Amino acid sequence: MHIIAVDDERLALKNIERAIRTAEPDCDLHCFDRPSFAVAHAGKNNIDVAFLDIKMCDMDGLQLAKWLKDISPETNIIFFTAYNEYARDSYDIPASDYLIKPVTPEAVKDALQKLRNPISKPDTRLPALKKLRAHCFGNFDVYMGTSAPLYFPRSKAKELLAYLIHRRGASCTVEELATVLFDGKEFNSSTSRQVQTIISTMRKTLSMAGAEHALIKQYNSIAIDPENIDCDYYRFLNRDEEAIDIYRITGEYMYNYHWAELTSGRLLTGYGK
Repeated sequence: MHIIAVDDERLALKNIERAIRTAEPDCDLHCFDRPSFAVAHAGKNNIDVAFLDIKMCDMDGLQLAKWLKDISPETNIIFFTAYNEYARDSYDIPASDYLIKPVTPEAVKDALQKLRNPISKPDTRLPALKKLRAHCFGNFDVYMGTSAPLYFPRSKAKELLAYLIHRRGASCTVEELATVLFDGKEFNSSTSRQVQTIISTMRKTLSMAGAEHALIKQYNSIAIDPENIDCDYYRFLNRDEEAIDIYRITGEYMYNYHWAELTSGRLLTGYGK
C-alpha cells in the first residue's frame, strides 16, 4: 500500500508518520512537509492513501486533495486536523475519514478499514529513477552514478542548476534567472536568449548523464524536482544528523555563488562551528 502524509508542522508530521508505521508496518510511506513536494510525488507514483492536514500555510489540505484527485481520482483521502471546525469545511471532498490530532495508530488502523476506493494489486508503479546527488555544503557539485562530478561546458549552466536546487522546487522564470545569473543586468531579448542557451546547455548535460528527469520544464519557467534529488541541504533542513554534521565541518553553503550568501549566513547562525 502506497501512502503519503502531508503536514507543514514537522512535529505533527513525525507523529502521523509513527502512527501510520505502527498501524500499517508494511506500507510504502512517504512524508512531506510541503504540499508541492506531495503533488510532484503523486505525478510520478500511484498513491493509494493520502493523509492530509487540513490547515497548512502554502496550500491547505482541501486544495491539495483536489490536486491529488485530479491526478488520480482513485486516491483515498483521509484528513486530519487539530480543529474540529475545519473538518466541517471539508465535507465537499469525498474523503474516507476525518481524524483529530494527535493521531493515534488505532485511529489510522480504523480509517484504513473505511477506504472508499479499493487498493489495486499488484502495485503497477514504475521503478524509481536514479536520483541526482547534489553537494551544496562547501563547493557546489552534482553527481550521477559515478564518483566524478558532472562536467558543465558553461559555468553559468552549473550555476543555474545550483540555483534551481537552492529554490527547492519553486518555478523560476527566465527573467528571474537572468537577474540571478547576470547580477541585475537589464532584462531584454538578448539576455533572454542567453538564459535560454544556458538552460539548453544544462538540460543537455543532465540528459547525457541520464538525469533530465530531475527537471520540471514548463512554458517560460523551469524548476527542479526535489523528489529526484539526493541533496545534503535538503537533508539538513529535514534535521538529518549526518547532513548537520557535514555542515558543521564545512561551515559553508555554495560559497562560490553570491546569491547563496544570505542562506549561508542563516545556516551558520544556527549551526556554525
